[in-house]
Amino acid sequence: MDSSEIKQLQILAAKSRMGAILGTYHAKSGHPGGSLSAADIFTYLYFKEMNVDPKNPDMQDRDRFVLSKGHCCPALYATLALKGFFEWDELTKLRHVGAMLQGHPDMKGTPGIDMSTGSLGQGISAACGMALAAKLDNKSYRTYTVLGDGEVEEGQVWEAAMFAAHNKLDNLVVIVDQNGLQIDGTVEEVAGIEPLDKKFESFGFEVIKIDGHDFNQIESALEKAKTVKGKPTAILAKTVKGKGVSFMENQVGWHGTAPNKEQYEQATAELQAEIDRLEGNC
Repeated sequence: MDSSEIKQLQILAAKSRMGAILGTYHAKSGHPGGSLSAADIFTYLYFKEMNVDPKNPDMQDRDRFVLSKGHCCPALYATLALKGFFEWDELTKLRHVGAMLQGHPDMKGTPGIDMSTGSLGQGISAACGMALAAKLDNKSYRTYTVLGDGEVEEGQVWEAAMFAAHNKLDNLVVIVDQNGLQIDGTVEEVAGIEPLDKKFESFGFEVIKIDGHDFNQIESALEKAKTVKGKPTAILAKTVKGKGVSFMENQVGWHGTAPNKEQYEQATAELQAEIDRLEGNC
């Protein structure tokens, strides 16, 4: 990618973060921290990587995406809105009774959502099923899933990993958002998962380690994944929880806390300043 493309992705990611803050503020609940850490990944997937069509969200040959850490949907919703799946104003109705956008993804109610998720550990299993279906049907679409590093403590994740390797699902890409924090503290303190790369390798995965906020590294990892044959790929993306909002970064308390009015205004001002800086340099 050239510098102009990278800047456009950075602008979209900042807007995605803005949408996550907007949604959780209006909901008075939600999970901003992990939404902000994954925003760059969502942005690259939907604006560069995946074959999807907002005008035809159910097209048969679309690439599939499963947000296994479903509570971090505010940034995914913002990315879908930016892509054109629904109006931006829907974000202000997040978690409201009867609204399209609920606290966890709902495939029956939200355009662009391929799997309803929420119970941690289960999304990767659904993604394995989608990838296997593509193999059985001789389809070319690929399946991507994003997990949290706290979520990787779940046993079902490793059952799914065994399944993926056993079935040689080289059309499956598992991305772990390694922001190092979960609801009860640091991942290392709660149930250390390292060495995560060696664990995925021992389960039969091709493993790629990246900076999850560097679009060049995200691109390189996903391009490499397309060349891997006979086994699935795990991308371990090192990220910052609360990325892009100074007072939220690396603070475990922002795992599941919505901003108040003052915090919302400060967060929005910081993100808008970043958008203005990037747009001024385009």
